[in-house]
Amino acid sequence: MSKIIAVVSGGIDSVTMAYHLRAQGHDLHLLGIDYGQRHRRELACARLAARRLDAPYEESDLSGARGVLRGSSLTDPTLDVPVEGHGSAPMTGDGVAVPGRPNIVPNRNALLLSAAFALAVVQRAEAVAFGIMAEDIGPSDTSVEFLDAFLAMERIATRGHAHPDLDLVAPLAHLSKREVITLGDQLSVPFEDTWTCFRGEELHCGRCASCVERREAFAAAGVHDPTTYAAEAVTVEEA
Repeated sequence: MSKIIAVVSGGIDSVTMAYHLRAQGHDLHLLGIDYGQRHRRELACARLAARRLDAPYEESDLSGARGVLRGSSLTDPTLDVPVEGHGSAPMTGDGVAVPGRPNIVPNRNALLLSAAFALAVVQRAEAVAFGIMAEDIGPSDTSVEFLDAFLAMERIATRGHAHPDLDLVAPLAHLSKREVITLGDQLSVPFEDTWTCFRGEELHCGRCASCVERREAFAAAGVHDPTTYAAEAVTVEEA
């Protein structure tokens, strides 16, 4: 059994990760982080997960970082969240499409992990757990290369202060979203108490890229989706 700081946003992936780690017998300390995200209501789901797992929970307020994380529809209130599924570009208030990957917040994970490792030092934890999955792995701050480099940096930054074997684990990194849903179902994760929607309104919108991915994953896994969506399902063309 290891003491682990689990970064839990309140979404399906991180909550399933926390249930998975607890099932393995680890001593969990959950960390939620407010980085100024539009969908910060996800943090209520993180708090609820901690209560259900009977695990300590802390929430780090980094919301002041929103100003330097602008340019993403997740953190920039001047941009609309795309609502037509995968790949749609957001619009500025003047109706101009924003290029690039609108739902990506570059360097966000470095910010989140820095907070998690700071807590790991205080708690003398043996690892930090991060809930990326296979579809998340890309060329930047969700890559295995990034995680390895970040751990190497933190082992230097915390040398003499942290647990000598401090590690960074991503136990779901080899799983697809469908497989994460299957695992969560096996672990009796209360999916109705997880949050996915980028818009952060009263209900999941059902049409942003994250909601579409959520709906598709439940369907692919053959697991009942308990989510109440504000919109009808986006038609997904069969390959």
